[in-house]
Amino acid sequence: MTGGAGYIGVILCRQLSEAGHRPVILDRLFFGREALAGIDAEIIAGDLRALRDEWFDGIDAVCHLGGLSNDPTAEYNTAANWQMNAAATESLVGACKRHGIARFTFASSASIYDREAGAEVRTTPMMCDEETAVQPRGAYSTSKRHAEQTILAAADDAFAPVVFRQGTVYGYSPRMRFDLVVNTFVKDAILHRKLFLHGGGWMWRPLVDVRDVARVHVMAIESDLGRIRGQIFNVLEENYQIRQLAMLVAGSLSVIAPELRVEIVEAPAPAIVRNYRMSNAKLSKATGFTPSVTVLESIEDMLKRFPLDQLSMYANPRYYNIQWMSLLEEVHAEQRPYGSIY
Repeated sequence: MTGGAGYIGVILCRQLSEAGHRPVILDRLFFGREALAGIDAEIIAGDLRALRDEWFDGIDAVCHLGGLSNDPTAEYNTAANWQMNAAATESLVGACKRHGIARFTFASSASIYDREAGAEVRTTPMMCDEETAVQPRGAYSTSKRHAEQTILAAADDAFAPVVFRQGTVYGYSPRMRFDLVVNTFVKDAILHRKLFLHGGGWMWRPLVDVRDVARVHVMAIESDLGRIRGQIFNVLEENYQIRQLAMLVAGSLSVIAPELRVEIVEAPAPAIVRNYRMSNAKLSKATGFTPSVTVLESIEDMLKRFPLDQLSMYANPRYYNIQWMSLLEEVHAEQRPYGSIY
């Protein structure tokens, strides 16, 4: 598994172990390995861009989650983003085919459906399915689309990849992130008692809990290859407007801690407006799998897990991908002038 020490990866590792598999993790360990504590897994501290043949010895399947994982980190270094998310995927596919590895899952992104929004953000965007024409914008979604095309073009009788276009992920993970929209709202509700609705929060997003994302990869690893070979599947629990999410978070916190009041504040629209929905009908029909952990359930779970009185923890840059990567860059530059973690 690539990216096995990441936000989704640690959940997937745990689920694979519970299902009787033994994960082998390839990860640069930018965020450490503490989140993998208690999981029976082999850990290879390595770079996707420098694959070694010996890493594939004894491997039966590959779950490809590695690479840069959102727009800010991709835009921070677009060249590195392309190397990791696009070019390295080509190398990984080639290595799997050379080593006779048939099962391959890829964590793609719903952001591939993102397109220029019209002037009226309140307009409900079209429902995108796997046949919808895509014109991704931005370094991240463009690299993901290229990776998809590379993977699917390589499918044959001996190589059976599946591509999952994952909605915006939410929920608790031992390698926690507070830079995803639902998680950000939970953090801001606790820390600031305010939630900001940029542009009114009318924009739509497809969302899915991190546990359901992991489950769909496990399902594919154990599935009849004939059902999934060379297929793209959207993965989401439901489509939500951003303002709905804010209200769910504010309401949930008021139930758990009635003394805390959360204010929902209108804020200017962001420079880039993202507004899209997607359908998961194909996934449910073809595999019988439907994500089931709702946003409300996940919000309540996070609010019960996170301390309401230890506010300093939420400032830790480790919980924010771009902040952590930027900090590592600064430290790396001081220790190795002219170098880069990328």
